[in-house]
Amino acid sequence: MIRQSAWVLIPALVLAGCSDSDDDDRNGALSLNILHINDHHSHLEAGSQTLEIAGKETEFETGGFARVASKLAEREAALDNVLKLHAGDAITGTLYFTSFEGEADADLMNQVCFDAFALGNHEFDRGDEGLKDFLDQLASGSCNTPVLAANVKPAIGTPLAPTAQDDYIQPYTVKEVDGEKVGIIGIDIANKTKNSSSPLDSTEFLDETATAQAMIDELEADGVDKIILLTHYQYQNDLALAEALSGVDVIIGGDSHTLLGDFDAYDINAAGPYPTERTNADGDRVCVAQAWQYSQVVGELAVEWDADGRVTRCEGVPHLLLSDSFVREDANEDEYEPAGEERQAILAAIDADPQLSLVTEDASVAASLAGYTAQLDTFRNKVVGTATEDLCLERIPGTGGRSEIAGCDEATAARGGHIPNLVAQAFLFLSKDADVSIQNAGGVRTDIAQGSITIGDAYTLLPFANTLVDLTMTGAEIRQVLNEAVDFAHTPDGSSGAYPYAAGLRWDVDMTRAAGERLFNIEVKGRDDSDWRALADSDTLKVVTNSFTGGGRDGYVTFGTVTDDGRAVDTFLDYAQSFVDYVEAKGTLSRPALDEMSTQSYTAPAQ
Repeated sequence: MIRQSAWVLIPALVLAGCSDSDDDDRNGALSLNILHINDHHSHLEAGSQTLEIAGKETEFETGGFARVASKLAEREAALDNVLKLHAGDAITGTLYFTSFEGEADADLMNQVCFDAFALGNHEFDRGDEGLKDFLDQLASGSCNTPVLAANVKPAIGTPLAPTAQDDYIQPYTVKEVDGEKVGIIGIDIANKTKNSSSPLDSTEFLDETATAQAMIDELEADGVDKIILLTHYQYQNDLALAEALSGVDVIIGGDSHTLLGDFDAYDINAAGPYPTERTNADGDRVCVAQAWQYSQVVGELAVEWDADGRVTRCEGVPHLLLSDSFVREDANEDEYEPAGEERQAILAAIDADPQLSLVTEDASVAASLAGYTAQLDTFRNKVVGTATEDLCLERIPGTGGRSEIAGCDEATAARGGHIPNLVAQAFLFLSKDADVSIQNAGGVRTDIAQGSITIGDAYTLLPFANTLVDLTMTGAEIRQVLNEAVDFAHTPDGSSGAYPYAAGLRWDVDMTRAAGERLFNIEVKGRDDSDWRALADSDTLKVVTNSFTGGGRDGYVTFGTVTDDGRAVDTFLDYAQSFVDYVEAKGTLSRPALDEMSTQSYTAPAQ
């Protein structure tokens, strides 16, 4: 049963119009409800989330696109003046993308009919041609969803601009809501997309702030004074953007997978209030919101403008989407489903917090998803090995929040993730010719929980279209590329996914040191070596990496230089299949020994 929220942000939403009804050119006041998601990353099935609720840890089935669709439909029916927005990274991340190349995502998105969709960096993971194919699938429905990215400029004659730059991508769209014009401008994170995805070299990515201001000015010149930025630009960048711009009113964002709200009572950490308010360059209020990740949350933001186009009020709620089926563990750690008074206490706690929503899946969306799922089951459920313990995901040591397994934040605090190190070991094992391997953290997408490891786990772990590439490099070049990576991982417009992991290499990191010297004390133990030794600049080693970073992406600039010099050999080994082969050969996987972890010590940047 869908629980109707008792917390209606703007009851009835009776809208104020122009005081002079005969003046059609004069803008009026407006109340608007924005429903939004971001970064669903082909996570179409439900996931799980453990909440500390009604006095005890309780595991819920959560999210999934069928619940997203259901909650959007419920709130749209309950509210007036609704816009449904998606802030990018719809694709890549699970077997649904690996197998269907965006078809499943487009199908389900077309059952929601978003009013606008902003491009994210991962939309370019299959290049401009792959993005064109996804957008063709999205356009095959009846929604006609505008695809927005004002700062993305494909070259004429390329897949995304066969005849004109706006063939597929528009800078903005203008929606008429209750007689008022609302401008929605798309912004994609430029540097990260260029360096951490695979767009054509001819596709330009313009400065986010300058482009946003130019588009705001253009809309205002056309009489549009209610401006929403739909960004894939990260929460902290959005806050800075809000303060830098004139004329901006609302920013609906993505990319940083940021949870906003107050979930402390459930032992889930949020990054800030929902919405977060800032003051723009005009001294006016700006409302910033984001809706976490992976089809887990639907954001609901209510905004009021006065007749002068200034925001007078914004408030909202992030809806965490829960199933009404949940489990706990007894004193013997055996799972059970609460009943009676215990169940009622949980339901009462949910009902008391508007952020928690019991949501029944949309039947039509669930049926469509089931058709894709059935095609995957035989392939993905084959067991290829066993994890003897939880293999935790993390990018940068001590940052937390990437893992979905309890206890992993603590386990990865000092040296980072286990599974990125193991992926690097797998690549070294499969390369056969390399001495060491280096893998970017962002290319590794999930934990591997204790228990059976399936082919599906491997392709969810490594969902991109990469091969293994061997690079012949000097020790000085290895030192340089590792420092490039760790610096890019900490740059505001870079990517935390650039943080390096390795097999056969280990080091210390101190982010308070000067740029280029932050990753130091590098030691090497090659494939046939028994002892660690200091890496010498004069060494010559073969380094296996994935083809994405091997081309100089994600901040690994020196890899690109080595490739351009003709010192790269593509093995044409699929990187996900390589991990499958490694697991089958090993039979079991355990956490790396501490002295084999690539990061031996880590000091965070000074605050």
